[in-house]
Amino acid sequence: MRRVAAPRNIIDKIWDAHAVAELDGQTLLHVDRVFLHERTGPAVFAGLAEAGRRPLAPQLVFGTMDHIVDTTPGRGDATLMKGGRAFIEQFRAGARAHGIRLFDIGDARQGIVHVVSPEQGIALPGCTLVCCDSHTCTVGGLGALAWGIGSSEGEHALATQTLARRKPRTMRVCFEGALGAGVTAKDMILALIARHGAAGGAGHAIEFAGAAVRALPVEGRLTLCNMAVEFGAWTGLVAPDEVTFEWLHGRPFAPQGALWDAAVAHWRTLASDAGAAFDAEIVFDVSHLAPQVSWGTNPGQTVAIDGRTPAAPDADAARALAYMDLAPGQPIAGTPIDAAFIGSCTNARLGDLRAAASLVAGQRVAPGVTALVVPGSTEVKRQAEAEGLHRVFIDAGFEWRESGCSLCFYCGGDSFDRPGRAARRVVSTTNRNFEGRQGPGVRTHLASPATVAASAIAGCIADPRGLWGPRAGAR
Repeated sequence: MRRVAAPRNIIDKIWDAHAVAELDGQTLLHVDRVFLHERTGPAVFAGLAEAGRRPLAPQLVFGTMDHIVDTTPGRGDATLMKGGRAFIEQFRAGARAHGIRLFDIGDARQGIVHVVSPEQGIALPGCTLVCCDSHTCTVGGLGALAWGIGSSEGEHALATQTLARRKPRTMRVCFEGALGAGVTAKDMILALIARHGAAGGAGHAIEFAGAAVRALPVEGRLTLCNMAVEFGAWTGLVAPDEVTFEWLHGRPFAPQGALWDAAVAHWRTLASDAGAAFDAEIVFDVSHLAPQVSWGTNPGQTVAIDGRTPAAPDADAARALAYMDLAPGQPIAGTPIDAAFIGSCTNARLGDLRAAASLVAGQRVAPGVTALVVPGSTEVKRQAEAEGLHRVFIDAGFEWRESGCSLCFYCGGDSFDRPGRAARRVVSTTNRNFEGRQGPGVRTHLASPATVAASAIAGCIADPRGLWGPRAGAR
């Protein structure tokens, strides 16, 4: 009698396809792609050298300059990080010595690692990809199983093209309904974290599913998966579909010709079977979701744009309100800002810039507000300039920068708390808002590109729906 296989979810399918061996309750997984950047790459190379090892498959390893490079125009090899020039030079030398393809400063393929890897077709559906960065889960938006690792794991991945992992629990988050105008993938993930807490996905690999997810463009799916880690999850992904395949077709490192047809045939099998089990499930109806903005010091401390801070805060909320200089029960809309930042691996793709530009066209940044746009990659910058988006931003009073992580985090050397800027309250498209994330004492409000753009024009946290234009997309 023929045995019928039990239904499996997409996470199990990709995991099983990459399992090499079982070791003491862990699975040794084959790693299809390793990505490095100049902030942690030198430590990985140093570990290899100390152990007398070399990369097993350098053709499967990629590097980019993104974390500590300066993003001001004409940057060259400049960095604002103290001692950062050594990181850049050591990473460049290590990549050259090991025959690793590097998207260096000045390379048309340079950019933030989690923007570059899908953009170039390096991250693909069903592949495993690791990087020494917690937001590696971003590329789950293509249907990849991707996760962040430390430098010692990076060394192991380069030397063996494998990593040992204990299999995580699985979760399915179904976003149902249809998003309204001015509401985006960033609002979806912020609302999820606000409702279920910053540890709501702890220990899980998450499949994001449902009608609202299927309606998202690939860029929105990447945004959704980017912040799976802010939900406490190990990783997040979206099952690939025709939208994914169309977006990937023709990308430089994607399969070509007959190999493309074979790849798509396989990728179509990467969906959770009917009846597949998950360890946990969440259903979230987004039909009436409003734009979201964080009020506190973690993404779970978020409210709708027309909401208020907690009226009776607990101890953690009270501390966050004190740091953010907000009162209990205060409306979040109308809070004055000093700066607006559009950038990061969360929201600096072409669609994000198009959405923001559609709101600021013909407008001016409010007096006293510093506003910046940092494209997620040099390719995004090139495409945006070809469409004239840079002129829209510049004419509105935004700074137009080179690509990189920039003011997403203070470790890169740039800060909103520096002479000539001294911005204390920032509304930002980034993913983290803990104390000092964008500079000592800086208060960060997380929001979508649309909300950040509207706030830059208003000079305070503002609802983008009043400015929403026909060219804006659900990112």
